[in-house]
Amino acid sequence: MAQYRSTPEDTARMPSGVPYIVGNELAERFSYYGMRTILVVFMLHHLKDSSGALATMTPEEAKTVFHTFAMAAYFMPLVGAIVSDVWLGKYRTIMLLSWAYCLGHLALALDETRRGLFAGLFLIAIGAGGIKPCVSAHVGDQFGSRNQHLLERVFGWFYFSINLGSFVSTLLTPVLLERQGASIAFAVPGVLMLVATLVFWMGRNHFAHIPPAGSGFLRELTSEDGRKLVLKLFGLVLFIAMFWSLYEQNSSAWVLQAERMDREFLGITWLSSQVQAVNPILVLALIPLTTYVIYPAVSRVFPLTALRKISIGFFLTVGTFLISAYIEHRLDSGARMNIGWQIGAYVVLTLAEVLVYGTGLEFFYSQAPNRMKSFVMGLFLLAVSIGNGFTALVNLFIQQADGTSRLTGAEYYLFFAGLMLLTSIGFIAYAARYREHRYVQGDAPGIAPETVGA
Repeated sequence: MAQYRSTPEDTARMPSGVPYIVGNELAERFSYYGMRTILVVFMLHHLKDSSGALATMTPEEAKTVFHTFAMAAYFMPLVGAIVSDVWLGKYRTIMLLSWAYCLGHLALALDETRRGLFAGLFLIAIGAGGIKPCVSAHVGDQFGSRNQHLLERVFGWFYFSINLGSFVSTLLTPVLLERQGASIAFAVPGVLMLVATLVFWMGRNHFAHIPPAGSGFLRELTSEDGRKLVLKLFGLVLFIAMFWSLYEQNSSAWVLQAERMDREFLGITWLSSQVQAVNPILVLALIPLTTYVIYPAVSRVFPLTALRKISIGFFLTVGTFLISAYIEHRLDSGARMNIGWQIGAYVVLTLAEVLVYGTGLEFFYSQAPNRMKSFVMGLFLLAVSIGNGFTALVNLFIQQADGTSRLTGAEYYLFFAGLMLLTSIGFIAYAARYREHRYVQGDAPGIAPETVGA
């Protein structure tokens, strides 16, 4: 890697490598969410056996497989971060795992049986999970002391690209599945992952390639300050995990709920998996609204620290599952519920997402010294893994021998709403004792970070 620049550009402007990273993220998130959006519907209606006959799963089986996959995909960021920070560096780790990612899409496109499903999901979990913390940290690596003030803006655009890719793919792939079949529907996201890999490769000469820290990373991680930092952040991770346990069900339980609803809304008949497209388009609207209007207005009355934003997002999440419980109660009573009710729940959930994920992404990056950036981003994403693992266990536990659930739909949603309420209260107590430690890019090892009250 000697032929590449190993330090950030000496500029007060936006680094030249940022467009390639954002472009890569846009195509990669199209790839990931395009596949993920149709996954539950594929398992319910399109999965085949080796003879080509339908061999579909029950709803509870499909939810368990979905959340187990998501758990694995969001556990891999820790592995990818360690490989990156100790041995390969971010660029080479991203390139290597991106090819595994492409092969996973290929397996899904070519084999519609359980063998193809599990092989594809295994490779995608390794690829998508492994590169995720490296890409997030690689963005920050492009900034030096002169343009550090632009970092928050870039993370906003980074988050914007995630949701633009998600929005387009969430609208498109359900239509492809319905009209062209599973092979085409899974192949298109695979092509976009190939595009993402090539775009990232094209930016190689524009990037700052921060070399791996090797044993320096391990020394910093196991030092007294490193251990304290990880323990403090892991406490936050456990609380945030419950948010993801609820949030991730918009791609599983909410899809199953949508199949029972009247999906005629605003003159459009929505496919059950297509309703998820409401989430990214709302994010695109809410990011500028919250950043430039809501946050400044609220902060004039009640200062909004990062942890306070996350707390508010937790309480909003409780409200979304109360709406879902009401929908299920009405459906079970024989009422005809319009999909507009679920779209209303999406509005509340998306605002919670911006408060929790949008805030947490920049917050966790700022908490880590330079040698631990990828690892701490992996730690942040571990919350998604733990949350999905918890949801998968719940669905496995409530599943009866015939594949049906022990709980009614309303009971299921009320159970999660109650847990989220307890989590929100506990988080407020934890956040009151937390003190932020903000490192900026370029800090030398051993320099004390700025300490900010929670």
